Amino acid sequence: MKEYNLTEGSIGKTLFAFAIPFLIANVLQSLYGAVDLFVVGRYCKAQSVAAVSTGTQVTQIVTSLVTGLTLGSTIVIGQYRGQQDEKRVKETIGTTLTLFAGVALLLTLLMLVFEEPLLMLLDTPRESFWLTMEYVAICAWGNIFICGYNAISAILRGCGDSTRPMVFVGLSCFINVVLDFVFVKYFQMDVAGTALATVIAQGISMVTAIGYLKKKNFLFDFRLPSFRPVKSIAKKLAFVGMPISFQEMAVRISFLYLMAVMNRCGVYAAAVVGIGSKYDVFAMLSATSMANALAAITAQNMGAGKPERARKSLWYGMSFALGVSCLFWLWAQWNPQSMIGVFADDEAVIEAGVPFFRSCSYDYIMVALVFCLNGYLNGRQKTLWTMVSCTGGALALRIPLVWYFAGHYGEDLGMLGRIAPLVSGIMAVYTLVYVLWEGKALRKQVR
Repeated sequence: MKEYNLTEGSIGKTLFAFAIPFLIANVLQSLYGAVDLFVVGRYCKAQSVAAVSTGTQVTQIVTSLVTGLTLGSTIVIGQYRGQQDEKRVKETIGTTLTLFAGVALLLTLLMLVFEEPLLMLLDTPRESFWLTMEYVAICAWGNIFICGYNAISAILRGCGDSTRPMVFVGLSCFINVVLDFVFVKYFQMDVAGTALATVIAQGISMVTAIGYLKKKNFLFDFRLPSFRPVKSIAKKLAFVGMPISFQEMAVRISFLYLMAVMNRCGVYAAAVVGIGSKYDVFAMLSATSMANALAAITAQNMGAGKPERARKSLWYGMSFALGVSCLFWLWAQWNPQSMIGVFADDEAVIEAGVPFFRSCSYDYIMVALVFCLNGYLNGRQKTLWTMVSCTGGALALRIPLVWYFAGHYGEDLGMLGRIAPLVSGIMAVYTLVYVLWEGKALRKQVR
C-alpha cells in the first residue's frame, strides 16, 4: 500500500491519486445506510422505512462528531508529516487513539440515556417510534467500532495513505450487505437486523485493521504503554478538531429539525426525507471526499512551506467535485421517480418525493463549492472560521427558514426542498470571498 508524499510531483496527479481511494471509501461507507434502507424498503413496511430514516438521522450526529474530531487528527499528523517530525507523528497517533476510546464510551452512554427524549423531540411518528428506539439503541453499542475505525483511517490519511482505509471499509461494507439480507430477509428481524448487521460489520473492520497494521510493523505498535496522551498534542487536536465537530453537529441538528417538521406531515413525508438524505450523501460524495483529501494535502504542504501548491490543489479539487455533483443534479431533474424507486416501491412515497427531489437537488451543486473551500481552510487550520461559517448557516439560516417555510407553505415538500440550496448558496458566496481575501493576505506575508 502506497503512502503519497503530497508535497511533491504533479498537483493534479497527486491530488487525484490520493483522493480517488477517499471517494471509493466514502461510497462504500455510505452504502451502510443505503443498504439498510434498501433492504427494509423491500422486505418491511413503511413504518420500518420511517424508523430507519429517522434513526439514521440520529446516528449520523455521532458519525459527524467522530469524523470531525478525526479530521483534526488527519490535519495535525499531516502537518508533522510535512515537517518530517516522526516523533510528533507517533505521539499524535497515541493521543488520538486514547482520546477516542473515551469518546466512544461517553457517546454510547449519552445515546442510550437520551434517545427516547430526542426521538420525542423529533416528533417521530407514533407508528414507527419503538422501531426507531430499537434501531438507535443497537447502533449505540457500535460506537466503539465507529470511533476506532475512523481514528485509524484518519491516522493513515494524515500519513498520506488513503488506500488502506478504502480496503478496510470495503470489507465492512461487504459483511454489512450480506448480514442485512440474512437478518432481515431470512431471519425477519426487521430494523433490529439492519442495525445489528452494521455493528458487526464495523467491529470486524476495526479488528482487521488493527491486526493488519501490527503485522505490517506500522509506526505505531498498538501496545498498551503506547496509548498515552500527550497534553500539548491533545490541546492541539482539540483546537483543530473540535470546531470541525461542532460545525458538523450544528449542520446535523438543523437537518434533524427538518426531519421533525417532516415527521409532523406523516410517515410518507418522513420516508421521503430519509430517502433524500441517502441521495444527499451519494451526490455529495465527490465533494466530501475531495474536501477531506484537500485538508490532508493542504496540511502537508503548509507544513512543508508550500502554500501556493495547496491553493492550486483547491481549484483542481473544486472542479472535479462540481462535475460529479452536476450528474446527480441532472438525474434528479430528469427522472426523480427512478431515484426514489430505488429505495421504495410505494406509489404514495414516490409521488410525495418528486417535488422535494427536484428542488432539493440544487444543493448538490452548492455544497460542492462549500465543502471544497472548507476542506482547504481546515487544512490551513482555519477551523474556527469554518465552524462559525457552517454553524451560522445551519442555526442562523437553515432552522429559521425551515420554520418560516413550514409555517407558510405547510406540507408543500417542493418549497421545503428549496431551503438547503438557498442556505448552501449563501455560504458558498461568503466562504469564497473569505478564501480570496485570506489568500491575498497570505501572499503578502510570504513576500
